[in-house]
Amino acid sequence: MQYTDIAIIGGGLAGSTAAAMLGRAGIPSLLIDPHQVYPFDFRVEKLGGDAQLERFEKTGIAESVLRSATHDGENWIARFGHLLDKTPSRQFGIMYDALVSAIRAEIVPPAEFICAKVTKVATSAERQTLVLSRGETVSARLIVLANGLNVGLRRMLGIERQLVSACHSISIGFDLVPVGRAAFPFPAMTYFSERPSDRIPYLTLFPVEQRMRANLFTYRQADDPWLRAMRREPVKTLNAALPRLHRITGDFDIAGDIRIRPADLHVSTGYQQAGIVLVGDAFATTCPVSGTGSDKVFADVAQLCNVHIPAWLATDGMGADKIATFYDDPVKKACDAWSNAKAFNFRSVSIDTGLYWKAQRWARFLAYYGGGLRRRLRKAISSDAKVRAHSSSSSSSSLSSSA
Repeated sequence: MQYTDIAIIGGGLAGSTAAAMLGRAGIPSLLIDPHQVYPFDFRVEKLGGDAQLERFEKTGIAESVLRSATHDGENWIARFGHLLDKTPSRQFGIMYDALVSAIRAEIVPPAEFICAKVTKVATSAERQTLVLSRGETVSARLIVLANGLNVGLRRMLGIERQLVSACHSISIGFDLVPVGRAAFPFPAMTYFSERPSDRIPYLTLFPVEQRMRANLFTYRQADDPWLRAMRREPVKTLNAALPRLHRITGDFDIAGDIRIRPADLHVSTGYQQAGIVLVGDAFATTCPVSGTGSDKVFADVAQLCNVHIPAWLATDGMGADKIATFYDDPVKKACDAWSNAKAFNFRSVSIDTGLYWKAQRWARFLAYYGGGLRRRLRKAISSDAKVRAHSSSSSSSSLSSSA
């Protein structure tokens, strides 16, 4: 039997980040996942925004991990075929498998990685027992369940998932290629839907290494014929849905595979147990449209590894009362509530046809337009001031030479 303080089940974003943090903190940990090298998975493909990056920085590994990502530097905002603003951007494009690999590279002893599948789990208020597919047994003080949407182990422990919103949204991923030009004119772009009837909140374009990656989001059912059309004739279908997009992008083609991923919103029930704590999607799923999934992961893991696990290990036992302090953590609860509210708000502002939501859409359009106008005016004033200063400097130099 192998002994450790923390056994982490699931080596995706949440589990690998937890292992990297615990290793750096000197806490003996085992990260257990059946994939030695994480396979392709159509999930998080971009990290960005000040709030999200601040949450990532609290893990202590953000700076080194983001060296493997592609920074765009500037994001264009557009709607109705019109460029509204060019905003400074802290977006970093990286495919999910590459992101997980970069995080796993930060795992140091006493944290270790075990390539295996957990087949059985038994929990108690003292120590937890895990049986691995290779035949080994692991004894840990705490289990961190970070295995995403997998339900087998949860059901073994009496933890179920409650459906909140079936097929809340669908994400579509592909590579966009310019036709007749070497590159697109923008470093990155967010293009908002032109009409609610298209059931598309926005298309986001961002660089990943040398290619332009596209994430298109839609609010449809998984069997909607539109999705089949998107697979068969992606360029034609996208142009029909966003008919003025080409004014900004120019002619384009779609290269490679088209990935389609429906997202259900779930919350876990029966999770307040001794010896085990759930993080990330294992606790509650998020809507990819809102872009808050990574926020929830980083908030969960940072609070768990920076605050709660060190406190729990300082005293004997691992009872349910200890574990409850994590679920009651005000930082975690605030992030969960914000993420859930944003999922439903984004859906309503994108497709609802009531006067309130129509006003919200126009308010956002005008806000982006006004922000872009102010930015252009400031830039013009700054350029004019530099020209005047240079002219004044040149005149003074000429007078000195004449004298």
